[in-house]
Formats: sequence, structure tokens, C-alpha cells
Amino acid sequence: MDARTDIRYIPLCVDLDGTLLAADTLWEGVAIVLFRNPFMLFAMLYWLSTGKGRLKHEIALRSGRQAADWPYREAVLKRLVRERETGRPIILVTGAAESVAHGVAKHTGLFSSVLHSSPDLNLTSSRKRDALIKRFGEGGFDYMGNSRDDVPVFDAARKAIVVAPDTAAENWRRKHDAERLDTGKVSAFATLKSIRVHQWAKNVLIGVPAVLNHDILNIQAVLNSICAFFAFSFLASAVYVINDLSDLTSDRRHPKKRNRPLASGEMSVPMGLAIAICLILASLSLTLLLPLEFAIVLAFYAVTTTAYTFFLKRKLLVDVFALAGLYTVRIVAGSAATDTELSFWLLSFSIFFFLSLALVKRYVELHEYDGEDGAQVPGRGYMADDYEMVGQAGVASAFTAALVLALYIHSKEMLEMYTVPWALWPLCPLVLYMQLRIWMLARRGMLHEDPVVFIMRDWRSLVTMTIGACLVVFGALGA
Repeated sequence: MDARTDIRYIPLCVDLDGTLLAADTLWEGVAIVLFRNPFMLFAMLYWLSTGKGRLKHEIALRSGRQAADWPYREAVLKRLVRERETGRPIILVTGAAESVAHGVAKHTGLFSSVLHSSPDLNLTSSRKRDALIKRFGEGGFDYMGNSRDDVPVFDAARKAIVVAPDTAAENWRRKHDAERLDTGKVSAFATLKSIRVHQWAKNVLIGVPAVLNHDILNIQAVLNSICAFFAFSFLASAVYVINDLSDLTSDRRHPKKRNRPLASGEMSVPMGLAIAICLILASLSLTLLLPLEFAIVLAFYAVTTTAYTFFLKRKLLVDVFALAGLYTVRIVAGSAATDTELSFWLLSFSIFFFLSLALVKRYVELHEYDGEDGAQVPGRGYMADDYEMVGQAGVASAFTAALVLALYIHSKEMLEMYTVPWALWPLCPLVLYMQLRIWMLARRGMLHEDPVVFIMRDWRSLVTMTIGACLVVFGALGA
């Protein structure tokens, strides 16, 4: 029997980046190394000048990536398992560096041999084709790939299996009526998911100074608040994307965060970087329309939130104080954008109110590790044993926020601004009700999202805030 008529003798050659993995190992390695040390960019440019194979080799040595850290395509793994059970040889043929390729081969246990790039050779496109023809002959192998670089290999293969193809690979597949391995639908909303549009609700805080200063009928103040809202939102979204890029490894080990677009491989690292840059440019463009003071506050927010992304969020308690401060900065930004005076009491209330919400956010994370004594929460400075302590501090902050609000309502400036100041007193129990309810839901394990986003979606919280707004309007306008 001719070996080419029996599939057991036809090796199945499998690409790695974008095919077996829903990620590009080089781009992720570059991102990891640069996040650790941005000055490594100059070394990378030098390595690239000596050849892409050298760049891949050096990045692999420094990224610290383990084979288990990559997002594998389940459909491809299952297909390879079935093929291997027939006795068919499975060959990993990749442009990735040697350590990456052998790490994946050892981790999966599916491959009989491995071909990979070396410091002197970037094994992609025509170079990969030539290597396979030299080893197996023209049409002596089947090939599974996904990208433009794989098209020359498709042409030389006996049979091509296309996985999650880019435009060039998909065009080739249609022209040759090749098999396409179904890896599931890619969400059209990956971009919206990555920039967390729902988190923009937090930036409504920018309008608080104008509302409390009774400037809501001032057209310029309203326009400035809107511009400031979007400038903050765009910048915050860029930071979310950058944060996801820096947290790829820890997110993939998290039961929920592993489904984020970047962690799951639904969005590529280059696409994430491009989105972040565009958002930053859009934020800067809007900032030019606002007072200089707003630009200063926004710059402070950018520095602080970047420090939070790369350093502060891993520090015990510092992370929650930083989060509470970042919420309060939004109020300061609103004041700067509309040139309204800030109240000491408002800032104090904001710090304690959002400290409680920041603590409940961390409490929910710790809730997932309840019972695992001594367990370290990935990417955080907390252990499972801190669970009750965080809860106690958060509830105490909620009561403190209500106390500060009571003092604020009784302050001289509030008494002068409101016609019916006593109408504001019910705000204290309303705020306490809203926060304590969130804490009780968290304690029951029923809070599954950011508490601020939860408030914006929860009808009871919305009704509570509506009643509070009506009380403020009544207190300002009188009977």
C-alpha cells in the first residue's frame, strides 16, 4: 500500500501561534518584557536588526512564560487527540523560539517531534514550507495553520486544515475549498468588552460638583462636564486595556477573568495596544477643550492609575486606598472642569464611601478563596485569611461615610445653600441602606461584579439614588 493513501503514514503538522494557541507568543513575550522594563525596547530593536529569530530567542529567555500560561484552543486539542489515537504522527511546526515550542510539546504530550525557529532562522512562511518539503516531500504532509504566513505551506501540503483564519488564510481556504476547523464564534463585541464601556458609569461622579453647586442650568458647565466625562472615560478604558495586557498570566488562572478578550485570545496583543493608543489620543483631544486645571487632574489620574496597574494593586490595603482616591479624583476633575468650589465634607464623604466599595470589591475576590487557609490571592497582596478583616473594615467605612454625610448636611455652607436643609437628613439612612445591602449580598456570595457597576444596574440602588436626588432638589428649591 502507498503510504500516501493511508492517513496513518501522513504526518499532521501543526502551527502554534494562532492555531494551537489563541495567542501570539512573540507579542505576548514582548509585552511582558516591556511591562517589566520599558528600556528593554532598545535591546529589542537591536535583536530585531540581527534577525527575527534572534528576537524570538531573547524574548523567550526573558518572558518567564510557562507552557500552562498559554490559551489553548480546545477544538484543536481535541482534534489532535483523535488524530494521535489513530497512530498518526503529529508534528509541531512553529516559528516560535525553541524553549516555547518544546515547552508546549511537553505540556500537551501530543507531538512526536518539533520544528522551531532558532536564533539564526525564523521558521515561518516559505522557510517553514521548505523545511517541511525537505523532510516529508511535496504533498507528503497535512498542515494546520491560520495566517497569511501559512499560505505557502498550505500550497505545499497534501491537505490544509484552516483554524481561526485571518483574511488571507480565509481567502485561500475558500478558493481551494479546504477544511475549516470550528473553534467557536468570535464575539463582535470583543472591543467593547475590553474597554469596559459599562465602567464609564463611574465617571458620572464628574458631574457631582456642578449638581451640588446648582450649576446644572449653566450651559458651559454642562458642556464641560460632558467633555470631561468622555476624556476620563477614554483614558480609563485605555488603562483597562493596558491593565489586561499586564495581567495576562494571572487573569488566565482566574476562573472568571480568563474569559476577558485579551486573556482568552479573542483579541490580539497588537490590537489591544492599538485600541489603548487611540483611546489615549481621543482623551487628550478632549482635554484640550477644557481648563488647564482639568488637564493637571487628569494627568495625576493617569499617573496614579498607571502606578496602580503596575505596582499599587499588588500591595496590601494600599490598593483599596488607591481605588478610593481614584474615585474621589473624578469629583476633583469635575470641579476643575466646571470651575466650581470643592467642599472638604464632600471629599471626606467620598473617600469613606468609595473606600467601603473598594473593600467590598476585594472582599468578593477573597470570598472565592474562603476556606483555603494561607492561600495567596493571585496578583494581590491578600491571603484567604484576610477575608473577615476586609469585611469589618468595609462595613466600618460605610458607617463612617454616613456620619461624615450627616456632618456635611449640618455644615454652615450646606445650611446657606439649601432652602429646606432638613429635607437632606434622610440621605444618611439611604446611603447606609445602599452600602449595607451591598455588603450583605457580598457576604451571601451574591455580588458578582464591580460594586459601582452593580449600583448602576441594581433597581433598588437606582430607586434609592432617585429618592436621594429628589430630596436634594426639594431641599434646594423648597416647597
